[in-house]
Amino acid sequence: MSASASTRVLHRNLPMLLLRAREKMMERFRPLITAHGLTEQQWRVIRALNEHGPMEPRHISDICTISSPSMAGVLARMESMELVTKERFAEDQRRVLVSLTDTSAELVRVISKDLEAHYRALERKVGPEIVERVYRAVDDLLAGLEEEEE
Repeated sequence: MSASASTRVLHRNLPMLLLRAREKMMERFRPLITAHGLTEQQWRVIRALNEHGPMEPRHISDICTISSPSMAGVLARMESMELVTKERFAEDQRRVLVSLTDTSAELVRVISKDLEAHYRALERKVGPEIVERVYRAVDDLLAGLEEEEE
């Protein structure tokens, strides 16, 4: 018996499969994001703030899956680009609330139109049912994994 046969894993490599799917998706969306002078991380921050409203950096890190040390640099660059503003809490000067600027709100408006076109093209390619099933499956997977953490 070969070494590879004796160490065969019964399940497919789900983390690798999800990474491959993510990369295939980003191949479609990355050019749109970079055409507007944004990095993927900056766009994730803008999307999160647009969907959830002003937040503290640690909440943005959690939602965007960006480490806290990286988030500090991302937010500093975004602030210098006038994409976000930071405001200290009056009751605790150590805490900061991050908000979108009018510039980033306009970017959301412009990019959203193109994003919707990309999603429609994806649905034409693989079918809207598959896209919806993937959404549900990933939502269910995340919910199950988050329950496990509690």
